Amino acid sequence: MLTAPALSGMTCEAFVGALAGIWENSPWVSERAWQARPFADMAALHAAMVRVVDAASDDEKLALIRAHPELAGRAAIIGDVTAESREEQGRAGLNRCSEIELARLTDLNRRYSEKFGFPFVLAVSGHSRASIIENFERRLTRPPAEEQAECLRQIARIAWLRLEARF
Repeated sequence: MLTAPALSGMTCEAFVGALAGIWENSPWVSERAWQARPFADMAALHAAMVRVVDAASDDEKLALIRAHPELAGRAAIIGDVTAESREEQGRAGLNRCSEIELARLTDLNRRYSEKFGFPFVLAVSGHSRASIIENFERRLTRPPAEEQAECLRQIARIAWLRLEARF
């Protein structure tokens, strides 16, 4: 198991490779965070990566959000998502939706995407299908800037959970 000090001693390429998947299809976050070495622990590493996202351009932030798959969306159903997303959605039971739940999630995904222009992002750890749907419905009422900020908070939480699971 790698530690933060061990990660700190890696070349940029090895560091980015070791952290692949922490930030959904967005290796630029790890690549830029590498500059902040050394990291005393995983919390310091995560904080450095969150600072990278905070400092990113609006276009980069939007691309980071759009790198995430829809929850129980078409890509998840056919398995065209990262291993991390597939595992997280599976643990939340999204791979076992009833027809009614799947229809509801499909409608919510469509409405959310139409309103905001990016997918709904939620760190699903600890959520049930019902609580995911409740979060979806509540967040659909938010203004776009507030919702984009929430997606970025959720992405940071997902990254933390993935770091904990891997290291």
